[in-house]
Amino acid sequence: MYILKHGIKKNPERRWALPDRIFFGHGACALLAGTFLRFPPLPGFHAERIIPAEDFAGGHAYVTDGIIAFDYHGYSLRERLLAHHAKGWSRRYPGWSCSIETVDFDLLDTAELNTRKMLGPDQYLHDVVPRAQAFIDRVDHAAASARAHALAIASP
Repeated sequence: MYILKHGIKKNPERRWALPDRIFFGHGACALLAGTFLRFPPLPGFHAERIIPAEDFAGGHAYVTDGIIAFDYHGYSLRERLLAHHAKGWSRRYPGWSCSIETVDFDLLDTAELNTRKMLGPDQYLHDVVPRAQAFIDRVDHAAASARAHALAIASP
């Protein structure tokens, strides 16, 4: 698990300068998921959120078809993504736990995101949506999702 240096998330220039995977893995995940859903490269996906218990950090948003998921890692089995996320945060914070929630709001709406203590697309140094779309466009979605689905078939 990558841990950001102190102060980066509060500094717009330093945050924007992060590599895409770190940028979308540490705060802008909802915007990546929202962009995916606004311009879906594959049908049948919806968004989910990992909501940490109590006052723990470690929230995350991703899209899924129920079997596979897409986030800053690319495509993976949904259950593996959840296990990987929980393992990383549990190591850092003993007692860490979470709930999974289906997203029922627009992940590109600033007011909706702010209500849930997330930044909206217009609260970053530059426009996040084109950056998210460029990240999504670099993926061969048909091939990558097929590989992830094949893992689901091969797993007991």
